[in-house]
Parts: sequence; C-alpha cells; structure tokens
Amino acid sequence: MRIFDKFLLLAFPLVVTSCVSTEPLNSECDILSVTLPGDVLSRTPDIENNRVTLIVKNSVSLSKLAPEFTLTPGASINPPGGSVLDFTRPQLYTTTSEDGQWHKEYTISAQHLVSIQLKYDFEDVNLVKTSAGGIYDEFYSTFTPEGSTQSVTTVWASGNSGFALTNGKNGPDTYPTYQYPEGKDGKCACLITRSTGAWGAMVNKPIAAGSLFLGKFDSALAVARPLEATKFGVQFMNIPSSFSGWYQYTPGDIYTEFDEDAKNKLKEVPGKEDRCNIYAVFYESTPEMEYLDGTNVLAADNPNIIAVAQLDDSLRGKTSGWNHFDIPFVFREGKEVDPKKLDEGRYSLAIIMTSSEEGDYFSGAIGSRLLVDELFIQCQ
Repeated sequence: MRIFDKFLLLAFPLVVTSCVSTEPLNSECDILSVTLPGDVLSRTPDIENNRVTLIVKNSVSLSKLAPEFTLTPGASINPPGGSVLDFTRPQLYTTTSEDGQWHKEYTISAQHLVSIQLKYDFEDVNLVKTSAGGIYDEFYSTFTPEGSTQSVTTVWASGNSGFALTNGKNGPDTYPTYQYPEGKDGKCACLITRSTGAWGAMVNKPIAAGSLFLGKFDSALAVARPLEATKFGVQFMNIPSSFSGWYQYTPGDIYTEFDEDAKNKLKEVPGKEDRCNIYAVFYESTPEMEYLDGTNVLAADNPNIIAVAQLDDSLRGKTSGWNHFDIPFVFREGKEVDPKKLDEGRYSLAIIMTSSEEGDYFSGAIGSRLLVDELFIQCQ
C-alpha cells in the first residue's frame, strides 16, 4: 500500500454531475495474502515490500506450485493466480491497479524447511527506493545449507520503511539503520537514533531508534500500534546455545523522554544516559503467536519463549572502541525443546538490536549510535 498514492487520491476534487456521482477506480495494487492448495505450507507466507517467501514442507516439490492471491480490490496479477510454475528459482509477478495506472513487481520465491544462516557480517545490502524518492539500505545475506543445492536468503528488517514517511528524498545514511564502511571486519550495520521532525511530533512519535532484527516490519501499524509493527522471528531448525558478536556504542548527548505536553513532544532528562540493547530469543511459533512483537518479546509471562540470550545490563552503555560479546542462551524454567516440533519447523529465532533500549517508547538520545558486526549463533 502506497501512502503517497493515498494522498494523491485525497487531493483529487470531488466531481459531481447533475445526477451521477462516479466512484474513482482503485489505484492500489498490493498482494494482501498468498495461499497454496493442499496442506503444503509450513508457515504463513512472508509478504514484505515487493517480496514474497513461501516456506513449504520438505516433502513438497518446488517445481510445480500454483499460488493463489488476494489483492487490493480491483487489482489484477500476471501470471494469474493458480498458474503452475517452477519455483526452484524465484518467479516474477506483476500486479496492476484497477485504474490501470499503477504497476508493482513482486519476486516470489519458495523454499523448504531449512535453518537460517548462523553468521552475519552485514556486507550486503539492497537499496530500497521509497515512493517519495528516498533510498534506504536493507541488509541481507545468502548461503547454501550443507547438503542442499538451494540457496537461502535471509533479509534483516528495520524501521526504515516507517521512518521513510518523514524523510522525503534523502539517502541511506540519513535513515536510522544503514551500512557503515568501518566495521570490525569490512563493513557493518550502523543504528542511529533520529528525530522524526515535525511530522513525527504531530503523531506522538518524536524519535526513531535505529533497529535491526530478524523478522519483518509492518509499516501499516507504525503510527497506530508501533509496538505491534515489529514482527520478530524467523523459522529456526537448531537448538541455540550462545549468541556472540562485536559492537561499539556511543550514546547521544541529551537524553529525552516522550512527553505529550513538552515542546516537540520530548522532555530532557538531566543526568540520564542512553543505552543500547542486543538480544536473541528462541521461541515456539504457534498459529496464535507466529511472531513476537514489542509487547511480548521479553515478557516474563510469555509461554512461547523457550530461551533468551541478552547483553548484560552493565554492558549496554558507552564503549571504548569495539567490544566482543558472547552470551549463553538461558532456558526458562520448565522449558525444553520437543525434537518432533524442531523437525517440523515449529520453533523460531528472533535477533533484535537497537540504538536506544527505550526507543520503542520514544525515549532516548538523538544521535545515539550502535555499530554491530560479525554476529554468530552457536548451536548444540
């Protein structure tokens, strides 16, 4: 869904004839949902921006799949829904709006149940262009699992698509999350807490912490329900034992907290210093809780969480250069892994990093910077 297009529609004057009011044709052309016939999917398809990923059971052939689509009203898709295609390689679909004026290309891929990559160096990015002409970085990595001929791509999510509503035509290094040239080894991920300007203050979202996580970001929820906009977790086929990597953190100069009555909705908190956070959560994915989100990702009473690895409270402040961390996964009391569920792909892993640990509540210091590199998940 293109926010810019909504504004265009609202700007059009209402045309009234003496007898007839004509309803304008829909100018949107999004894929809303995807299904496959039969019991072949192992989890709900991931739809993000112009990419769809179908994860199917290992017994299902990728060479003959016929996805069906729910589109925005009046839109069409080519190839048509129900067409049988060979998904041993990604397929390109084009949607067209009801008014015929807008088109969108989707890359749709299918993969079997395989575990994600365990090491991340943040050397590769896609450049994502926004509807307003801005450009931001999207981190990804591709690897081929041992014993498989199929490459698997892991795409990291961030809040950049939500921040794009405030950022006009600016480039990657003006967003909260972007690729930085001076990492621990090569390039790295840079997370910076940014002001969202007048627009952000108007909607009570005055800052945007730099964030990077495994999962997806639902920009449609960014304003109304921001804690639910972050969908944490990807399917994971191993039992994690530790989480390690390198990080460097410099807090911003002035810590502020959200205050609806303050100027620009931010109130300075003298003497308080911003802090980062880095953690990973291993959990059981169920139909009721396929993803974790900002409301429950670390909740002590979340029954789906199996184990957590979190940067120690004492290590979340300012660092002197690059610091290494190696954190064990601590299993919650009474929790253990069911081998059958593990084989069926019913567990997930979330990795979350942020430049302001209270940024999800719009508190933090503008300018706080977290660099991360060379992450690794050790498994049993």
